[in-house]
Amino acid sequence: MSEIVTTGTPTSSIPGLVAGTYVIDATHSEIGFTVRHLMTKVRGTFQEYAGEIIVKDSLEESTAAVSVELGSVHTRSEQRDGHLRSGDFFDAENSPKMTFVSTALKPEGDDYILAGELTIKTVTKPIELAVEFLGVQQNAYGQTVIGFEASAQISRKEWGIDFNVPLEGGKLLIGDKVDIHLDVQAALQV
Repeated sequence: MSEIVTTGTPTSSIPGLVAGTYVIDATHSEIGFTVRHLMTKVRGTFQEYAGEIIVKDSLEESTAAVSVELGSVHTRSEQRDGHLRSGDFFDAENSPKMTFVSTALKPEGDDYILAGELTIKTVTKPIELAVEFLGVQQNAYGQTVIGFEASAQISRKEWGIDFNVPLEGGKLLIGDKVDIHLDVQAALQV
């Protein structure tokens, strides 16, 4: 990631938010997904990831970067997790990381749209995350922390993840659309 910078300057649009580098607290955050499987949905999370949000004096100039270990996928089924790590899906042995790097942040009503580049395996494509900022607080250690939720929907086929099993009636075992959700708490670094 990048060098830690803290200016302590309040941003103009969110009370209590100060410019600086905020590191994602993985013990209080979650990066997950949902995908259709037959008539239900499978939910999964990634257990290992790191990221930072660099808040600038002008909020629209702020950036975010996240790196996710694809081998850390967890869906409550070891057999399914192993299949997801394989070449049929993530190919975690050859492409161990999924990354997101922001390119723009723009307000949308009371919320925000965070545009960026998502890389899975060897494919990089733009996505937009709908972001709800949850606020600024002090944690038990006196650090300033921020919280937000973000979501997006992608087509897994666009990232070269197109494994499927045909079913009767022209249906497929696994849906193409993947809902991504993030619940993030990040701490200001000093």
